[in-house]
Amino acid sequence: MTGWFRRGSLLVLFLALIVSAPSAARGQAAAQQPHGLITIYRVAPGKHLDFLKWMAENDAAAKEAGVPAGQFYAHTDGDSWDYLSVGPALTPEQQAKVDEATKKRGRKTGFAASLEFRSLVSSHTDTFVVGPVSAADLVASAK
Repeated sequence: MTGWFRRGSLLVLFLALIVSAPSAARGQAAAQQPHGLITIYRVAPGKHLDFLKWMAENDAAAKEAGVPAGQFYAHTDGDSWDYLSVGPALTPEQQAKVDEATKKRGRKTGFAASLEFRSLVSSHTDTFVVGPVSAADLVASAK
């Protein structure tokens, strides 16, 4: 009975590895795709120009740090948001470079910058995404 139990255990382990292999491959495929950040801003009343100047300074610091800046979209009709930004999700190393460039410009970083930012917006949402990718890339990731 011990031999049967051992063979059965090995069979169960083997089947578990087979079943989990595609899942691991999907995880690796998703990890290899670019990651981004989509942010929707609702600017505080009367603060639109100040907000845009603040964001332009952020973009300049990102450029100086060698990090791509987000692309902005301005609301013209429809929902209640004012601006939408699509950009890269920064690694900790990239964020450190941006912070360094920001400090060189005499601007705040960390919590102090967060408070300053909140004086310019009434609300915002951040959504981390995989992309840009094609629908075919996503289909391939699902296999």
